[in-house]
Amino acid sequence: MKYLYTYLLTFFSLVSIAQNTTPALVGYWHNWDITSAPYVPLNKINSNYNYIAIAFAVPAWGTDYKMEFNPEKITKTEFINAVKELQNQGKKVIISIGGATAPIKLDNTNERDTFILTMNNLISTFGFDGIDIDFEGSSLSVTGGTISSPIDASINNLIYAIKQIMGEYRKNKGKKLILTMAPETAFVQGGMAAYGGIWGAYLPVIHAMRDSLEILQVQLYNSGSMVGLDGKVYTQGTADFILSMTEAVIKGFNTSGGFFEGIPANKIVVALPACPSAAGGGFTKSDTIISAIKYLMGNGNKPGSYILMQSGGYKNLRGMMTWSINWDAVNTCNLTSHEYASTFSKIFGNTSAEIPDYSLKNQLKIYPNPAKDIVNISVDLNSFNNNLLVIFSSIGKVVLSENIVSNKTSLNISCLNKGVYFIKTNNTVNKLLVE
Repeated sequence: MKYLYTYLLTFFSLVSIAQNTTPALVGYWHNWDITSAPYVPLNKINSNYNYIAIAFAVPAWGTDYKMEFNPEKITKTEFINAVKELQNQGKKVIISIGGATAPIKLDNTNERDTFILTMNNLISTFGFDGIDIDFEGSSLSVTGGTISSPIDASINNLIYAIKQIMGEYRKNKGKKLILTMAPETAFVQGGMAAYGGIWGAYLPVIHAMRDSLEILQVQLYNSGSMVGLDGKVYTQGTADFILSMTEAVIKGFNTSGGFFEGIPANKIVVALPACPSAAGGGFTKSDTIISAIKYLMGNGNKPGSYILMQSGGYKNLRGMMTWSINWDAVNTCNLTSHEYASTFSKIFGNTSAEIPDYSLKNQLKIYPNPAKDIVNISVDLNSFNNNLLVIFSSIGKVVLSENIVSNKTSLNISCLNKGVYFIKTNNTVNKLLVE
């Protein structure tokens, strides 16, 4: 028991490091190839990215509500397998909906229900961990009502749809679907200046989904200038813009549609372009990002004129996001490739830690893997000084244990939910995927 207790403490600490998704580095991944930002295979994504947002699920031709996603460079099966491999590494793979060139508008209940059905199909088919709402352009618009009581059909239908999609996922998977949102500044902080049209149009959606929302990543680019909580105007691409826009969504602000209650800092990431060519405006140099976020988190000096309203800053700020993984990978846009991921690491540390693979293939073999109801265990008992086999969930909880008395045995795992587990015996750890 003393041996097991010591091991548990060690293993739990390793699992904590591997499964910790705070801080978050969110990166958008292009499902296409262009010369200036070439296609990046999913298994070649920089390891610091722990949230991969697949860009994009878009409406089928002739609609603005019937969603589809088709991998462009690899087969559907290859894509699904690549997603699984990222998930096996502890990454979260989410499907981003919309984008700058694909307006989505749910004008009535029929369009709403088609949106729900097609999104549920995409999530199930590709095994995504979550959805990212990236509605831009004409997708959302305010004509009246308030933040807490919207009257526009496209807004209310979207709120209803998100809730239904999340509910269906929990029903089928027994866990929460990750929800992130990536609005432009006009749709959020713009509500301080005006509440109508696109200005503040995301606020009712964010408010309605605040308890379910995991990450809010307002795009601090392609924005122009915006008003901060202090009433002053700040320009994109500066430390002051990062500080003023980020504190606004944390603290909340007044609009003519009512007060927008802030979102906790542990749900907020700073969203910026990876390099100058990745956006039409708003690129921010690495040293400026570092100084701004350090001050924002209470770890540095004020880098500009904006003064945080909360003394000591926001130490639990969630992380950073970028458009995009592909732009970050090239060395023709910044001085070096992966500069944005490197900037993140300088602020938040490295997120690529995994549970070490202690697997000794001649000592412990598991098959099939993935497994469904039965997993076969093959061990070399002569190499073991302790025959206790333990299966842990991805959060370190013991879900099964058994004494191994022969070199080959079978375990019934039908009681386990789908997901990633770890089989440990003696000093050997193997990963097991349960389907």
